[in-house]
Amino acid sequence: MNSINKKEIEKFSRIAEEWWNPDGKFKPLHNFNPIRIKYIKENIIKDFKIKDLDKPLKNIKLLDIGCGGGLLSEPMRRLGADVTAIDASKKNIEVAKFHAKKNKLKIDYRVSSPEKLKTTNKFDVILNMEIVEHVNDIDFFIKESSKLLKKNGIMFIATLNKTLKSYIFAIIGAEYVLKWLPIGTHDWEKFVKPEDLTEISKRNKLLLKKLDGMQFNILNNSWKVSDDTSVNYITKFIKT
Repeated sequence: MNSINKKEIEKFSRIAEEWWNPDGKFKPLHNFNPIRIKYIKENIIKDFKIKDLDKPLKNIKLLDIGCGGGLLSEPMRRLGADVTAIDASKKNIEVAKFHAKKNKLKIDYRVSSPEKLKTTNKFDVILNMEIVEHVNDIDFFIKESSKLLKKNGIMFIATLNKTLKSYIFAIIGAEYVLKWLPIGTHDWEKFVKPEDLTEISKRNKLLLKKLDGMQFNILNNSWKVSDDTSVNYITKFIKT
């Protein structure tokens, strides 16, 4: 089996040069990044009972799956994590490697998917951020991701809910009206409801510990953690 969706990889490979342009095609992710980083960092500190807040992720082995150009991999490394980052797009990895080298950041970037990753290590933390809605088979993808996580390790999954509201906001609004994203970025049929994600994860030894909405405020152009999971949401799972 294979979790890679070739059409999705080709789509993101075509715009790979845009990853680090804050006003380019990935502008929404640049806006989204601060709240994602804060959420991940705070939950890791809490769960691993970390005292040293200077480099809070020091000694944390972290895997960033579907890392793109490295928008999350680099901040995680700066916070001290030992980062391995994978993406099925060779172009994305080339961009990520170049940017990390330019910023003197040691990150182990590889062209891979979870099922093809050759490693003897298991990770303390795995990030599956805005990736499950782009994979070929979500059940298989979560299964293979879970295999790479240590017992009691944390997996963060952020994605889009499958609701009428998400179709209006994430596709009609973001792609067609506001032009925040290239048309065709998302396929609503691949969005996943939190209860379905929870059930898939449970089958693969991942227990839901936290579920939060991520809400965008168009007036001040910023994101916040919210109780509203109807469009974007983020989850924290623990490996049992």
